[in-house]
Amino acid sequence: MINPNAPAKLSETCESGTQITYDAGAIDQIPSLIGDRQYCVVICGGPFFAALTDTLAGNSHPPVIVIDDVVPNPDFALLATQAARFASLPVQPEVILALGGGSVIDTAKVLASANGGFANVETFLVSNTGEENLTAIPIIAVPTTAGTGSEVTCWATVWDNSSKKKYSLNRPALYPEHAVIDPELMLGKSRALTISTGLDALSHALESIWNVNASEASARCAVNAALEILEVLPMLVEDPGSLELRARMAGASLMSGMAFSKTKTAIAHSISWPISLHHNVIHGIACSFTLPIVLKSMAGDEGLCGKSLKQIFGEDLSSAPRQMTDFLTSLGVSTHPKDHGVSPEEWVGIVDQAFMGGRGLNFIGT
Repeated sequence: MINPNAPAKLSETCESGTQITYDAGAIDQIPSLIGDRQYCVVICGGPFFAALTDTLAGNSHPPVIVIDDVVPNPDFALLATQAARFASLPVQPEVILALGGGSVIDTAKVLASANGGFANVETFLVSNTGEENLTAIPIIAVPTTAGTGSEVTCWATVWDNSSKKKYSLNRPALYPEHAVIDPELMLGKSRALTISTGLDALSHALESIWNVNASEASARCAVNAALEILEVLPMLVEDPGSLELRARMAGASLMSGMAFSKTKTAIAHSISWPISLHHNVIHGIACSFTLPIVLKSMAGDEGLCGKSLKQIFGEDLSSAPRQMTDFLTSLGVSTHPKDHGVSPEEWVGIVDQAFMGGRGLNFIGT
């Protein structure tokens, strides 16, 4: 298991087969990971990622295509145009290099699956049929934020904004072949992005604890991740240029990703999706402001969940909701739905609906 307090240097293989390299300067290893394979680069726009792509191409060989128009919350319409550009190549990539946050890595997973066009992926998402028509091009995932854990999971979140629906592309074949975590790439991230991605990682950790799929192994990862995030995130917000703190957050996010890769998420995430869709609340905020409410319902648990939460919040779990509320408030995050644009009437409907979804059914509470 990763020790987040150790120097940021690690190389190991997950149970899924994903090879993990966690080290400051690890991005220098990417040319050797690509080798002589034809590759695609998936990035957000902007000079930082453009310069990074140019440097990698200079140290390796040029990519056959750069998909550089990724936006938060990958949507059907944009993914269709990106998949069409990908499919039109005379030479198909043998590996996809995803450089960025969760939306970039999720987009890479869609392109890896598309097999000639987004229609194949859409059919699979909407009808849960046609997986035999999908491909699984290998992915090298290089996260530049500490939060989503997508570099060690086999699913991607995909949005259909036109119909206000969210889907999960869930295929074991989509575990990246390599996850390269380089905390130097996370330097310079804004306060808002640092907070939202950090809270996403915290939510992943806690969601994997109050989960029907939790195990001793996933709980150990989750507890260590949550403890580290609760300690490090407030310090990092005040000292965003600290490589040591960035490295610790990167390690905590990775542990959180490994935890929920075994369990998936639960009720807080199920509640978050309509709030993000209808009120444009950033995902990391939408999935974390409800954590105190969920913790309140876990106060009497005497099983693995209660045992794990006590390791994080202390023996008196009745104090955990207040601890979490104070933590979120200190970061400028309100725990009241109305402050995120949700009326009391809408809130009741969102919560009722959330319990009916797949992630809601993962929740051990009621």
